[in-house]
Amino acid sequence: MSHAPWHHVCALDAILPGTGVCALVEGHQIALFRPTAEAQIYALDNIDPFAQASVLSRGLIGEHGGELWVASPLKKQHFRLSDGHCLENADFSVRAYPVRIDGDQVAIGL
Repeated sequence: MSHAPWHHVCALDAILPGTGVCALVEGHQIALFRPTAEAQIYALDNIDPFAQASVLSRGLIGEHGGELWVASPLKKQHFRLSDGHCLENADFSVRAYPVRIDGDQVAIGL
């Protein structure tokens, strides 16, 4: 079984704790989130499927039911950081990408 290629996106320190950033990787807008100061990064599609806008990276990170979520800044739907599941309507979930930390670099698998 072949694995998706890994793409180095940015330095870990380029993502401030408690925030998200957007990166363009192989033509895909990817939202990268760093909920805490830990070296744990989550990656989701950046397109809000409800508004069809590239805004998820600017959403607010929060916790609900013991899971980390991002709330879209437009219509406030919640997407689970671990897998992109939409709390309000699973039919509108977004794709999640695998992430690894290589030294001080964030890499995602496409």
